[in-house]
Amino acid sequence: MAQDPSPVVRERLPFLIGVTVLTAAVALLKVVWLTVLMVALALQIFWFFRDPNRIVPAGEDLIVSPADGKIIGLSEAKEERFLKDRAIKVSIFLNVFDVHVNRIPCTGRIRAIQYQPGTFLAANKDLASTQNEQNAILLETASGVKLVFVQVAGLVARRIVCWVKEGEEVARGSRFGMIRFGSRTDLFLPLGTELKIRLGQKVKGGSSIIGVLK
Repeated sequence: MAQDPSPVVRERLPFLIGVTVLTAAVALLKVVWLTVLMVALALQIFWFFRDPNRIVPAGEDLIVSPADGKIIGLSEAKEERFLKDRAIKVSIFLNVFDVHVNRIPCTGRIRAIQYQPGTFLAANKDLASTQNEQNAILLETASGVKLVFVQVAGLVARRIVCWVKEGEEVARGSRFGMIRFGSRTDLFLPLGTELKIRLGQKVKGGSSIIGVLK
């Protein structure tokens, strides 16, 4: 197992700078309760954008979780964008207290990325998978296995961030993006994948094992 690289902090800087300046301005007014409220807001934003390092498990054909959160769906479904076939669908719900940095589930090459604008239904609802703003990524492993992972915006989230590009080689557990302020991540795996998770289980992006490709 290997420790992943240093955290990415760039996405939180505009928010932290903005709330720090606003807090300083409020403090000059000498309104204690409002200053305390602004400090609490600044601390919450800093906490939301935390990006801890993770121990990425080593092993042939392992699939790790693309996100922190709770497993709210395990089913067989047709992946319409890229695979055009039945697949195992794993849905992970991220609440506002979870780490929102997304991780690559397995080593391979990014073959396609497709962004879809949409609504902002609560991310734990089934309709969020089809109707909400989302960003789908097709990855192909060195052995030719294809899988799809999808960033889905939630009720509060309004901004999906993706750092990878088509054709890029990526490593299991590396950071590929984030969704701001509550969201969902769907993962489509080949039928026959040996799952290592259960409904209701809490998982950690980049370190929790979702399954093993067969």
